[in-house]
Amino acid sequence: MSTRTISAEAPIGVFDSGVGGLTVARAIRDQLPNESILYAADTAHTPYGPRPIEEVRRLALEILDGLVESGVKMLVIACNTASAAVLRDAYERYDVPVVEVIGPTARSALSITRNGKVGLIGTTATIESGAYNAHFAQHPEVTLSSQACPRFVELVEAGQTSGDETLRVAEGYLRPLIDKQIDTLVLGCTHYPFLRGAIRQVVGPDVALVSSDIETANLVFEKLTERSLLRDPAAGPPSIRYETTGGDTSEFVRLARRMLGIGGDTLDPLVRGKSRDAPEAP
Repeated sequence: MSTRTISAEAPIGVFDSGVGGLTVARAIRDQLPNESILYAADTAHTPYGPRPIEEVRRLALEILDGLVESGVKMLVIACNTASAAVLRDAYERYDVPVVEVIGPTARSALSITRNGKVGLIGTTATIESGAYNAHFAQHPEVTLSSQACPRFVELVEAGQTSGDETLRVAEGYLRPLIDKQIDTLVLGCTHYPFLRGAIRQVVGPDVALVSSDIETANLVFEKLTERSLLRDPAAGPPSIRYETTGGDTSEFVRLARRMLGIGGDTLDPLVRGKSRDAPEAP
């Protein structure tokens, strides 16, 4: 791990396999409007969920290495599957603060549950990694029931976040958890908040939905404050830069604009290595 001076003016690097991490980027921007953000999406290899964990590790570290080389002041691994695959490596490999989505989300669920029955939905790789189980194992009074939902990411990436088929798929995945009388459901993938409406319709109003976006943004604020790395508002307007590994970014742009309501001037992802700054959205 190399040591370098970290500038408070540098951007926060946010990484995900596709559009899901944009929920985290948006939460960071809402809470820290003076911060610049560099968002990297591995659209050439999304989704990560069905891939072997070692392949995910290799792909993720390549992107994270690139973000660090570009000079970010913090890494936010806004992908549950990637977090499960590379978290230990990331802490040891990089000299910038690292924030992942699993820990903050698990802690939030543990603080919210009333009956001690928590459900977890995630990609196949995330569920099989047991990354969430490690957090819940320290609380034997809480039962964690997990369900892999491989089709959810496909639906989100295709822009199919509502409708009869989406509800049917959600019902099939969530019914076993409902039958276990969960009162809290962890959305263990950053794509899943885009399906919040369908999920809420299936689980009903009494089940608390816990997603990683706001909890992760809170941790970003805490770590930047601890390291005196908050960007000075007097430094001028922040930049938001989006980079992808896929050659055709049109679908990524379309989905991000529609789902996050970001204007066209702000979202213009280009192939990694050919990116440019874009003005902050209003």
